[in-house]
Amino acid sequence: MSNKIIIYQMLPRLFGNETPNCVPGGNITTNGCGKFNKITTEALNAIRNLGATHVWYTGVIEHATCTDYSAYGITPDHPAMIKGIAGSPYAIKDYYDTDPDLAENIAERREEFRALVRRTHDAGMKVIMDFIPNHVARHYESDNRPKRTFDFGANDEKEFFFKGHNNFYYLGEQPFGDDIDTKGTAETPYSENPLRATGNDCFGVPHRNDWFDTVKLNYGIDYSTGFHRFTPIPDTWVKMLKILLYWASQEVDGFRCDMVELTPVEFWQWAVPQVKAQYPDIIFIGEIYQPHLYRSFIYQGGFDYLYDKVGLYDTLRAIIEGHGNIYNITSTLQQTADISRHMLTFLENHDEQRIASDFFVGDGFNALPALIVSATVGVQPFMFYAGQELGEKGMDKEGYSGVDGRTTIFDYWSVDTLSRWCNNGKYNSAKLTKEEKELQKFYAQLLNLCNSEKAISEGTFYDLQYANPHSSQFDAGSVYTYLRGTEKELLLIAVNFSKESRLQEIRIPSEAFTFHKIDPDNKICKATELLSGKSIKCRLTPDVTIPVNIPAMNGVILKFNL
Repeated sequence: MSNKIIIYQMLPRLFGNETPNCVPGGNITTNGCGKFNKITTEALNAIRNLGATHVWYTGVIEHATCTDYSAYGITPDHPAMIKGIAGSPYAIKDYYDTDPDLAENIAERREEFRALVRRTHDAGMKVIMDFIPNHVARHYESDNRPKRTFDFGANDEKEFFFKGHNNFYYLGEQPFGDDIDTKGTAETPYSENPLRATGNDCFGVPHRNDWFDTVKLNYGIDYSTGFHRFTPIPDTWVKMLKILLYWASQEVDGFRCDMVELTPVEFWQWAVPQVKAQYPDIIFIGEIYQPHLYRSFIYQGGFDYLYDKVGLYDTLRAIIEGHGNIYNITSTLQQTADISRHMLTFLENHDEQRIASDFFVGDGFNALPALIVSATVGVQPFMFYAGQELGEKGMDKEGYSGVDGRTTIFDYWSVDTLSRWCNNGKYNSAKLTKEEKELQKFYAQLLNLCNSEKAISEGTFYDLQYANPHSSQFDAGSVYTYLRGTEKELLLIAVNFSKESRLQEIRIPSEAFTFHKIDPDNKICKATELLSGKSIKCRLTPDVTIPVNIPAMNGVILKFNL
């Protein structure tokens, strides 16, 4: 039986940090910081019990920060070029090093990460880490790079906007935007001459809303002419392949690759096979938001999985919020039917607003029907974000991050629900509310079903919505239903987006019996509802409806043994 990948995303900076009463904009001494060593065997076993098969450790690589580590040979960053006090995990300062914030013994920070990798494997899970290919921090300097390896930009010809062997794009003598404070708490303002292009493809003066703390890397595309120069192999490609191979050698099991659509697919076509030649089981997950690029990044670029954000996530969010159409689920799934096993689904991550925030629906329970769909609609991976299973609201004003319904990635902070779950390293429910316990239990039950039930982890999918048009017996405006099946098992899954329970008469057409190779026996059979444990008796016969009672804002998973 092959596992369905269930990814638990966490920021080690936040996870395990139980500092009470954090101060907005506070430093690491005031607010504390999570550590690799605090992600203990107990913590990992608790995550595994939630149903996770993989852990995505976000923010492992050393990045720009206001915290001074010069005593350890790390050159300080200019505070004006850092977002927050802790800094963005996506403004990479040294691709070959781990974030010193996350180490108890800073001099041993890389070994502490390697120990975490081993603990994660011992707990029965695999490790995913970020790879940020498109940009680096304004001040990039590696003190851990291998011998005969040069820093980005070390050999650039800075008088040219574009050169094939350059690592950066140079814009000549230009200022930063007036809305960027280039001095901050420093004695002198930050200056850059020549100015380099900014990470979000900003080839002019960067402003506050640009990724001003980062610099765009040159992969061989001259953006002034549109010309692609991939022969000879660009220097950036060679450096990035070495970085991928370095981290693969540290026994990580996969890379979540940041904003891949900002890099040419030809690079991935060149690099991914070389990594997999040495590490055949390693996986590549791409963050991407342009559907017209999906198939090229899968079939040409070699990505195993891509974010399904502008498809299923956006569709389900609209329905949860009350302005989406249930039939849009069907049309959305049809658009990626041929690549469905490659589309990673989720309802939360560090970029998106928390479900329970005031900016989304204010209550984690209101997303349960969408959660069931997102987790069980196919064999593709499902990802959830640390605290999602507890109904974390993300409504703190942490400092650089204001009250925006997201959990900060820029500040030193403690996440309330995670702190109480941690409970001084016990990882139990002693400090959780009744509602938090119930929500966490539901997540654990559902996500463990994803791998205990072969029909979910390996089975086929059949959409029943077209066979159940809106009527007095079926509320197609609130209910979505589908089948997952193998040769020996069939699951009927129905979710209810209404705030009232629905007794539905669900029809399974003869075509579905043919599709799943089910003998249309007219006998009364028994079905077990996997979420409640209750059983019902019904006829599993073509076009004979099955009465199903679906709780409000929830769903049912009926299992038929064939």
